[in-house]
Amino acid sequence: MADLPGYMRACLHTGKLAALAILVSGGIVLQILACALYDNWWPMLTIIMYVLLPMPLLFFVGSDSSVLSESDNGWVNATKFLTGASAIGSIAIPAILKHAGVIGWGAMAMELASFFVFVLAIMCYIRTSDEDSYSAI
Repeated sequence: MADLPGYMRACLHTGKLAALAILVSGGIVLQILACALYDNWWPMLTIIMYVLLPMPLLFFVGSDSSVLSESDNGWVNATKFLTGASAIGSIAIPAILKHAGVIGWGAMAMELASFFVFVLAIMCYIRTSDEDSYSAI
C-alpha cells in the first residue's frame, strides 16, 4: 500500500471510517427495531451495558495499550474483568428478559444481533487503529 498515491490512501481510509459508521448505525437500528417492532421497550436496558462497557478502559487504563497484552498490573486485570462483565451483561439482559417472558424470541434475536454488530465494529476499529499507516495521514 506504500506505492499508492496519497489521495488514494486517504480515500481508502475514509472508506474504512464509513464502513465503521455503517456498522455502528446498523447496530443502533437493530437495537431500536428490537423494541419498536414488538412494541416492548424493555430490551433498551442493554444500552446501560453499552454505556458501561468502555468505562473501565477509560478510567483505569487511559491511553496505555497494554490491555491487549499479558500483564501483571492489578488495574489492567481489574479493567479486563469489568469490561468482560459488562460484555456478558449485554448478552445476559436479553436472555433474562426472554426467560422471564418479558420479550419474545424475535426481540431477543435482534438484541443479540445488535450486540454482535457492535462487537464487529469494535474489532474493525481496533484493527484499523493498529495500522501504522492509518495514523500517518
